[in-house]
Amino acid sequence: MRAVIITNPYFDAPQYVRQYTRIAEELRAAGCDAVVMRADEPDVSVDERTHVDVDADFCVYLDKDKYLSLLLEKRGMRLFNSHAAIQACDDKMSTHALLSGHGIPMPLTIPASLCYTPGARATDAQLERVGRVLGFPVVVKSSYGSMGKGVYLAKDKAELRALADELASVPHLFQRFVAESAGRDLRVIVVGGKTVGGMLRSSETDFRSNVGAGGHGTPMQPSEEARDVAERAAAALGLDFCGVDLLFSHKGPMVCEVNSNAFFEEFERVTRVNVARAYALHMLSVMRGKTR
Repeated sequence: MRAVIITNPYFDAPQYVRQYTRIAEELRAAGCDAVVMRADEPDVSVDERTHVDVDADFCVYLDKDKYLSLLLEKRGMRLFNSHAAIQACDDKMSTHALLSGHGIPMPLTIPASLCYTPGARATDAQLERVGRVLGFPVVVKSSYGSMGKGVYLAKDKAELRALADELASVPHLFQRFVAESAGRDLRVIVVGGKTVGGMLRSSETDFRSNVGAGGHGTPMQPSEEARDVAERAAAALGLDFCGVDLLFSHKGPMVCEVNSNAFFEEFERVTRVNVARAYALHMLSVMRGKTR
């Protein structure tokens, strides 16, 4: 069996390189041929037919290039994660919209109206509603971004106005601030629908707990409730692998974000859980089940 691991051609951060290297190692250790290919390497085109020259039985898709993932699936290739699942997580507002209606607890979230007029400002009506419904401080978050980038905390109306104007032409959202979880959350890794472990992420200097934003991790076994919330979120979004970030609220765990390509180097180091092996074995189990 042969796997191709698709990576982003412009992102070469060490943790990203180690991520796909670890997955390739574990696939090979399990008897699967695994090759790494940048997303700009395949010959891809469309006319009356879809042309993609990728020779593999399945694909580990570690990029967010939505066109290549879509075309690979059109050619019948199984992607881990699927095109739809990656897109659902890439857009944070879409994540919350898709999770709603499944009984999955989340902070109250309001989508920002997207402005297409250069230089235009957020409307007074929208910001008044945000302040009235969500209160202050309020989280203002770009719909696209990772590692804590594009996430802000507006302490009052003036800061909300400034951030909303700055992001007016960028998809973004407003979210109720869960004060009791400031500077800490629980990263839960889910593989094949099952929790493989948890890591407490915390920061003493920032309301964001992302390791990429200066936070640090310690092992933390998720409670049954946290496992249930994380696993139901992964199932609702159709994910084979993900990192679910849970906030600690007075009402119990709440989903903050779901990451379809969650970095796991720090998670493996802290928890001693072999995430790459769990993911590799899940993919091979799925593929071998298809070929029987």
